[in-house]
Order: sequence, then structure tokens, then C-alpha cells
Amino acid sequence: MSPSFAVSLSVRSEFLNPLGHRYLVPTRTYQHKTKCGMLRRDFGLKGIVVAGASVVGSALSSTDDPVQGMERLPFKPEGYNFWSWRGHKIHYVEQGQGLPIVLIHGFGASAFHWSRYNIPELAKKYKVYALDLLGFGWSDKALIEYDAMVWRDQVVDFMKEIVKEPAILVGNSLGGFTALISAADLPEQVVGVALLNSAGQFGDASGKTENSSEETVLQKFLLKPLKEVFQRIVLGFLFWQAKQPARIKSVLKSVYVNSSNVDDYLVESITRPAEDPNAGEVYYRLMTRFMSNQTKYTLDSVLGQLCCPLLLLWGDLDPWVGPAKANRIKEFYPNSSLVHLQAGHCPHDEVPELVNGALVDWLSSLKIEPSLQTL
Repeated sequence: MSPSFAVSLSVRSEFLNPLGHRYLVPTRTYQHKTKCGMLRRDFGLKGIVVAGASVVGSALSSTDDPVQGMERLPFKPEGYNFWSWRGHKIHYVEQGQGLPIVLIHGFGASAFHWSRYNIPELAKKYKVYALDLLGFGWSDKALIEYDAMVWRDQVVDFMKEIVKEPAILVGNSLGGFTALISAADLPEQVVGVALLNSAGQFGDASGKTENSSEETVLQKFLLKPLKEVFQRIVLGFLFWQAKQPARIKSVLKSVYVNSSNVDDYLVESITRPAEDPNAGEVYYRLMTRFMSNQTKYTLDSVLGQLCCPLLLLWGDLDPWVGPAKANRIKEFYPNSSLVHLQAGHCPHDEVPELVNGALVDWLSSLKIEPSLQTL
């Protein structure tokens, strides 16, 4: 998830798909230590850089590196494909043939978050799309009032206008919640959803969310005391600091066990979106408006509308969105499968071979024939 917007195995399967087929992921152990953060708790401090810097994942030890030899999608500074949506330019990647899979990045990231180790592998069997949400990556930095429903509408229209057939939505962090609300709004076209350490909160009986006290603290001690002018000064400085290449490399090397993964591909995919003239203003709007109003939509209300199989690929070492949340989602939504991973907030980039394998196994079990399902 890019610093410009920096908010930035023991595997077991508890899987029961609606067709009655089961699969088991072999128990394997990978020692992996990293932090791939992006939640608002990082914003005020060094996490403004760390979250964005570590958004493209982490590394395993150099002696047991599961990504060695894996194919990468070429980095294109100019981007891949563009689609016009509501007068805005939206960037997306398209690779492969077969059942469509739409990959949705997290806060501050881009389609390139999936291009290191996921898109090339998945495209060997499926038609893979990865799009940049409005305000992020190579998509326009629109000066609008950002809301979760903006990204939902974008994904729904992308499905209708570009994908045009039944597909699977896969999302990490904010992209996970976006995938959920999009699937709930488009049940006739979304045939499955996979979440990787998804954002979103459950509500309680009083109608408040589980972290409402945190929101109160955030508003009381950060947002309200700072008038808009001071907010702009502070956030403007943090934004400027977070997008400096030297700072990014330093932070990346501090959170990567294998610093050899801190390469030009990674650094440029993080820094380039920050060069957009509107990037600073979008960052300000996201930080002061969207991030302080995340409790408007709850996981239980969205899951209550979902009607397709759900796969949970969860990095249990995530310090902000831990396994308890995955367990609660599975309990609330029985038509789900849960795979625990020894990884942090971005398991698809931390243990990509495990994530890719579990996703392919799950997709194979769904028995979907895209050639017979075209809309």
C-alpha cells in the first residue's frame, strides 16, 4: 500500500464448500517475521511510512525464500490498461485466460501490489484482473469526498463493463471490504469472494462498532483539536516525508528480514503515485474524512447480504487484524473456508506460494465453468 497514501506455515483448512467437496492444505511451517501495516493507528507516527513501505509485503529469510524463481509481471511506469469511469481514468492489469479473478489492493497500494508474485502465477490458469481504486496507484487522484461506496460502485461497474462475466473477487485489507460490499451488490455476477486480512468492523447490539472507543479517541485527541490549517501542515509534512525514496528504502529494510527484496521495482511502485499533483490533497481527504468515518458500514450488515462462497486467507501474525476476526467472520458466515497463514497483514506478498496454492485449490473445488456462464 504506497507511502504516498501510507496507511499503508502452519496452514490448516477449515473448508466446506456448498458443493460438498473438501480440500486440505498440507501442514507446513515457515518462520516469518514482519509487519505490513496500514491501519490508522500508524498514521500519526512512523507507520505513515512503514505501512506504505511494507505494503508490498515482506520477506522470508534468505535461506528459505519461497519467492525465489517466481515470475514477476514487468513493471511499467506508464501503467498497463486504462478505463474511463465517471470521467476518471482507472488503471488496471489484465493477464491470462479462464475464469476471471479480480484482485483489489488495500489502502495506499495499487495493482502492482499483486504483480510481484500473484498475477503471473494465477494467470497460468485464470483470467486475472487487478485494478487501482480511485485515488490510488495509477488511477486518477480525484478530488472528491471519498467513501467506501465510491469504491464499491467502481468495482461493480468494472465487473459490468470490463469483466462482463461471472468472476471471483479477491481483496486485501481495504480491498477485502470493498470486495465484500461489491459482491453483496452484484450477486448475479460475483460467484465467490476471497479475503486476505480484510478491513471492516463488526457492530454491536447498540449499533456501535467494536472499535468505536478507538474512533472516539482518534477524533478527540487528533482530529478535533487540530483545526484544518494545522491538519494540513502536519499531514502535508508527513506526506512529503513518507514519499522520499531514501526514507522508503530505510524503512523497507527495517521491516524486511531479507533486505534484498527491497528493489527498484518495489520502491518505484510505491513512489510514483505520490508524484501526482493531486496526491497530497487526496491523502489529506482520506486521512481526515474517510479514515475517521470507517464505522458507517459493518461486517455483519454486509455479510448478511452475501450469497456466495467465501474464502478467508488470514495472516495470523498481523498485529492489527488478527485471527480472532477471521474466526468471527467464519462463525457469522458458515459458507466460508478459513486458511491460517504464518504471515502478517499482506500474506499474498509475504507467503505468495501458499496464498496462490490455497486460492487455486479453492477455485478448483467450486467447479465453475466460465465459458458456460458468460453474461
